[in-house]
Amino acid sequence: MSEKTHYRKAFHSPYLSAADITEPVVLTIQRVNLEPDKTKKTKDLFNTAYFVERQIRVGEPLKPMILNATNSKMLKTLTDSPFIDDWQNIAVTVFVDSNVKFGRETMEGLRIRAGVAPQKQPLSESRFKTAIDSIKADETKRAPLTAALSKFALTAEQEQELASC
Repeated sequence: MSEKTHYRKAFHSPYLSAADITEPVVLTIQRVNLEPDKTKKTKDLFNTAYFVERQIRVGEPLKPMILNATNSKMLKTLTDSPFIDDWQNIAVTVFVDSNVKFGRETMEGLRIRAGVAPQKQPLSESRFKTAIDSIKADETKRAPLTAALSKFALTAEQEQELASC
């Protein structure tokens, strides 16, 4: 099974989008800022969430997420505070909802709900080496092995080695 590419990946965005989320993911909000639109398509200010995690998948940087009204209300509920300054250090599950209304259209959009970060188990060096050797021997195994490895707490060195092979 190979990793498929969402058609919206061709349209660069400085923000997290439905194209970036392949399955629900637990992320930790580091902070939320009210800031101008980085796409420069509008002069609007957005509640923008930044995450503790630096990568959404190995080798793929995690982008900030615009919090629309629905997601902002959810964070208000989860934190019991209407102030974005209080929306920090909270685990949320980010997922794709295919029935988001945008004007008259229905489209895919990101939603959040409470999320408890699962404790990842460390991966032994011998099992990691076996996975790397398998990828090097057969590149078609990269996507499923990378997905499997994301379930473990990899060391910085292991993440670097995985990204470089």
